[in-house]
Amino acid sequence: GDVWGFEPMLRLRKKVEDAGLTLSVFEGIPVPDRAKLGLPGRDEDIDNYCESLRNMGRAGIPVVCYNWMVAFGWLRTSTTTPVRGGAVATTYDHEEMQRGPLTEHGEVGEDLLWKALEYFLKAVVPVAEEAGVKLAMHPDDPPRSPIRGIGRIMTSPENFQRMLDLVDSPANGLTFCQGCFTEMNIDVPKWIRHFAGTGKMHFAHYRNINKGGSADHFSETFHDEEGEADMYEAMKAYIESGFSGPMRPDHAPTMEGEGNDHPGYALQGRLMAVGYMKGLMEAIVKGR
Repeated sequence: GDVWGFEPMLRLRKKVEDAGLTLSVFEGIPVPDRAKLGLPGRDEDIDNYCESLRNMGRAGIPVVCYNWMVAFGWLRTSTTTPVRGGAVATTYDHEEMQRGPLTEHGEVGEDLLWKALEYFLKAVVPVAEEAGVKLAMHPDDPPRSPIRGIGRIMTSPENFQRMLDLVDSPANGLTFCQGCFTEMNIDVPKWIRHFAGTGKMHFAHYRNINKGGSADHFSETFHDEEGEADMYEAMKAYIESGFSGPMRPDHAPTMEGEGNDHPGYALQGRLMAVGYMKGLMEAIVKGR
């Protein structure tokens, strides 16, 4: 809930640029649960968030990825599922997760989350516009509601469109986390084209889940495996729809011999993913 300062943001941007790269996205400035639940103190949290966005704009960082998940962040029931070559991946099993207790928030309904989100966006989007910062809402991971009594609302393409319609602005957009959208068991290329066509897709995460996986049960895969989403057709949809925002490889298995302290974010699997993505992009562009 604290304000993120201008000077540290500026120094970080310059550090990245001095390495020959571009700092395009913050993932992200957390939205406190008081704001997500409409609790006393949310106005202070929202004011601080707005000032952080102003500082982002002053520091020249154009996109912030955020989420509307309460109590839980992204959830997995295993981080050691064996996959090919001795690697391990993350898995979610909803039946097992539901055995856990309620959180300190008890039962939280979806209507409450929608009302709090509308209140938040009406306060924050005009500030983001003025600051030159784009908001990029991340899906709930997994996109399943409720989980242990906590409602979740960023769980379908239709709900994302509803979120965009709450405050119609170029600054109010989304992160197309391809793995989460795949967990929704939708036509992924179709919805990439839809959201890219609105100009509201400000960021993308590129990953996949196992064939037949869903929000109730899935394991994450290497990017080059045959999974639930067609990775070639997905990349083709980004390119043909004119998406030009930042994209990164998302979670990948941890390879044998690597530490698994940060499941999904070990180095070798994500480096392989970068090469795979670059190869797909070159093949698609040259084949047009």
